[in-house]
Amino acid sequence: MISHLPILSFITFLPLLGAFIILLTCSDDEQGGKNSKMVALWTSSITFVLSIILLLNFNSNVNGFQFVEKSEWIPISNISYHMGVDGISLPFVVLSTFLIPICIISSLNNIKKQIPLYMSLFLILEVLMVGTFCAMDLLVFYIFFEAVLIPMFLIIGIWGGPRRVYSAFKFFLYTLLGSVLMLIAIFYIYSKTGTTEITKITKFSFSHDVQFWLWLAFFASFSVKLPMWPVHTWLPDAHVEAPTAGSVILAGVLLKMGGYGFLRFSIPIFPDASIYFAPFIFVISIVAIIYTSLVALVQEDMKKMIAYSSVAHMGFVTIGAFSFTKEGLSGAVFQMVSHGLISGALFLCVGIVYDRLHTREISAYGGVSDVMPRFALFFMFMMLASVGLPGTSGFVGELLVLIGIWKANPVVAIFTATGLILGAIYMLWLYRRVMFGKAIKEEILSLNKMNFREISIFVPIAILVLFLGVYAVPLLEITKLSISNIYEITEFHKNQSTISQIAQVKIF
Repeated sequence: MISHLPILSFITFLPLLGAFIILLTCSDDEQGGKNSKMVALWTSSITFVLSIILLLNFNSNVNGFQFVEKSEWIPISNISYHMGVDGISLPFVVLSTFLIPICIISSLNNIKKQIPLYMSLFLILEVLMVGTFCAMDLLVFYIFFEAVLIPMFLIIGIWGGPRRVYSAFKFFLYTLLGSVLMLIAIFYIYSKTGTTEITKITKFSFSHDVQFWLWLAFFASFSVKLPMWPVHTWLPDAHVEAPTAGSVILAGVLLKMGGYGFLRFSIPIFPDASIYFAPFIFVISIVAIIYTSLVALVQEDMKKMIAYSSVAHMGFVTIGAFSFTKEGLSGAVFQMVSHGLISGALFLCVGIVYDRLHTREISAYGGVSDVMPRFALFFMFMMLASVGLPGTSGFVGELLVLIGIWKANPVVAIFTATGLILGAIYMLWLYRRVMFGKAIKEEILSLNKMNFREISIFVPIAILVLFLGVYAVPLLEITKLSISNIYEITEFHKNQSTISQIAQVKIF
């Protein structure tokens, strides 16, 4: 029934309506703040319900995009508003709509200034995130992809910490400059194909040397957004200074846009170049996993430690994606969804104690489990999920990646596995210093226990992490056919012996 309705447009632009209502009707006073919170919560909740309806009506046995909507945007130029979802994009649409209401609930009591603007920016951010994952036109994708920077820039710059302006500009400039080359590449693709429709471009065969340059242009954008080593330095600063909800969305969704870009564009459109550059991806991903894990181990700021751990986890994503195996590709998608839930929950954990003590320094804590036992339980569960405890979603994603890369390159798999060990070390070290020991500091003894609002934002995340860890089939079934399409493209080009041909191309 819903296949005949523009449900993707409803899901994408309903939050924009909520943002307009807030900006036009809610004043910047106490009552206006309460009204804006309710409008944002109801709007984001209805959007999430619509995404669940979309999920329930998605047919995992149908190959290709579903719920497709198309209307001519610039008829003369053959550029259109073209929306649709497949097995790769749908999980990220649901993840985005799931995390926004949680962010709004988590912000109900700790945002004190310009509340209507804050709530409207999160709704606008939701529009742009969903639009990024639904876009089937390359130029429309780029507009959504880049426009995400604006609300996040304002969220960090207005409601962030003491160094918020520096961090906001660093975040904006890194990600914007990385995407300039991709825009140039999009114009070149349009000049050669006469279209910006993703499905048509995927079927177009670019020459080997052209693929190289186009792949590098897209890589410049996706590697910064993910982020990959060594262009990851903006991430810890952005996380440390961002408000809690901003960190949740940054780690939960925005980082995934880079991994999604590799799977949606780089590999299927430039398969020869992707195969050629795979060893390069393996090297910098292994460096990211090992180096950032060691850096995380010596951090004294809880947010910074979790931020560096995100870079390490994204290394698993790129290794899985460029293994070109079904297990590795499935693991990359699964890992991104899982990390979106787990990292978001970990930042929420930090936010809960920060709201009480107004510090993120690990040395300021100790013995928290004595006075906040429920919080200690939630933190422990998410921490163990982050290090890949069997029975959690973190285990499934990392296991699939390791199986996939072992088939492709056992040596890379061995180095990748060190990330599991290092991850367990720094996360257990963090938990021991914060939660265990005797609570002797007066500030710790006076901590308030978790209230109903705080428990309500953790329970749904914990249920999903546990469900996907015990029964991963639903998510894997959704992604199965889309992953098979990418796998078949890369297998075809391998069988055509294109690797030997690419090796002869002189780029420099």
